[in-house]
Amino acid sequence: MQITIRLATSEDIPQLNEMIALSVHVLSTDYYTPGQIESAIRYVFGVDTQLVTDGTYYVAEIDGTIAGCGGWSKRNTLYGGDQHKETEDALLDPKHDAAKIRAFFVHPDHARRGIGRLIINVCEAAAKGNGFTCFELGATLPGVPLYEAVGYKAIERIDTVLPDGEVLGIVKMRKDVSHG
Repeated sequence: MQITIRLATSEDIPQLNEMIALSVHVLSTDYYTPGQIESAIRYVFGVDTQLVTDGTYYVAEIDGTIAGCGGWSKRNTLYGGDQHKETEDALLDPKHDAAKIRAFFVHPDHARRGIGRLIINVCEAAAKGNGFTCFELGATLPGVPLYEAVGYKAIERIDTVLPDGEVLGIVKMRKDVSHG
């Protein structure tokens, strides 16, 4: 299995949104209720097109098929796709702020094969190249084990109340790489 990583383009967005919904439907069932999953797809999970525009969102492909996606941001949003925000995010200062690791999803057929870890490595290297020495993310509950495995530490649990009243558990996590 050869995995290739490339920058996402606007043409990828419809296919990415389909893959994200499938990923959440299949990989979140041990962590969230069906109501939470449907609500999260409707109100939170999806492509953040600002990441695509900024050139900080990546696609992992296997044999030309999208197997996963994820990105990093120099903007002040911890999580959520376009449907989760109303304005352009403010820019972060790499001297004082943590880059945001964002919107990681893996196709269920390719889960637990190193795709997420590979994309994280690409994102962290790009963020470091832009002067960032710490990273923060809002992990879904199924994502916490991956992020812990690559050095992220939980800071706090964020229970987000969605517009339909469903509560989505998110874990804010951080990784400092300034010393290594």
